[in-house]
Amino acid sequence: MEFDLNDEDYELIERAKDAIRKGFKKGWHSVGAALRTRDGEIFTSIHFEATVGRIAVCAEPIAIANAVMSGKEKFDTIVAVMHPKPEKGRMDYEVVSPCGMCREMVTDYDPETKVIIFAEGKLKKMHMSDLLPYKFKDPTDLH
Repeated sequence: MEFDLNDEDYELIERAKDAIRKGFKKGWHSVGAALRTRDGEIFTSIHFEATVGRIAVCAEPIAIANAVMSGKEKFDTIVAVMHPKPEKGRMDYEVVSPCGMCREMVTDYDPETKVIIFAEGKLKKMHMSDLLPYKFKDPTDLH
């Protein structure tokens, strides 16, 4: 199911851009995220790279952690934005889809969360769970 983007969604994208503008450090921080809770509060973050790539932390879980630390548990919409890479011909900030681990984490914390992505040449908003069909479930968990 897709939802129309509204002014609040475009503001969320701008907040993600602001986060990575402020936190950008070439080779270390290139993605910013913004998460809006259902009560309208916005939490932002940047991703943290590491010398050993497998211990890098994406921006989306950091935004979730910021929200959770503030007592928020119900999320409305999340978005991630990548910093421009002029050396690769990308001159503007671009909305990017969350990786598989982020899809899993967001739906773990609130399966009703919507996500803004860029697909088929346009911005789209949908439930994160639509990007993660057949989500992992512990087979021993019977409820």
